[in-house]
Amino acid sequence: MIYLFSDAGQAALRSFVARTTLFAFDLDGTLAPIVADPAGIEIPKETKEKLMDLNRMAPVAIISGRSRADVRNHLGFTPRFLIGNHGAEGLPGREEQEANFRRICEVWQHQLETLMPSASQHGITLENKGTTLSLHYRKAPSRGAAVKRILGVIGQLKPLPKRIPGKCVENLVPTEAPRKGEALLQIMDQTGCPKALFVGDDATDEDIFRLEKNFILGIRVGCEGISSAAYCLLDQREIGTFLGEIISLIS
Repeated sequence: MIYLFSDAGQAALRSFVARTTLFAFDLDGTLAPIVADPAGIEIPKETKEKLMDLNRMAPVAIISGRSRADVRNHLGFTPRFLIGNHGAEGLPGREEQEANFRRICEVWQHQLETLMPSASQHGITLENKGTTLSLHYRKAPSRGAAVKRILGVIGQLKPLPKRIPGKCVENLVPTEAPRKGEALLQIMDQTGCPKALFVGDDATDEDIFRLEKNFILGIRVGCEGISSAAYCLLDQREIGTFLGEIISLIS
């Protein structure tokens, strides 16, 4: 990955930024710092203000693993596109699909409650987000044991879900549900945006980074480790500066 604030990174950014570019962002670990309790995340004031400014200047999309209602509570404004549940919620024209995804998640929830009756005692928390389910294990005394337990149970679910691992979480998604990459491409098609810039930090965001399209600029928060993103920011604290740079280029 190339550091975005290097000469090469700045040149790439200048070539992508325009009022017709779609600017898309993940929430946790990108717009907001990761915290131990997911309910306690908060977008820094400077970041929120700059994001709202950008939203008035160009198409903005938030593509998060959280439910749309949850994301909306933290944003404080409504972007042009708000996509939740890793792409499974909020895409225009997919309302009937979403209703089916909700039914599947209810079935999975009942199965999981039967298969893991003592999950909370092992630090595992089940979250039904409507069109997807999440099994959190950040607070587990042994994360390795928690993952092993979760994976053993996932294989018993009917219908079998798609598994999207994240940071201390296993996300369960209906097999027919669109993922983040498909969601981004659909939004581009519907808006007619010729280019897109996406910023994310998690394994779930690799679905977009792996697209490797010359009209999509993928930026990962965190320059360490392996990623399909071409560019990176050092950490979440650089997001405010990054947004300011975009606004300056558009202006």
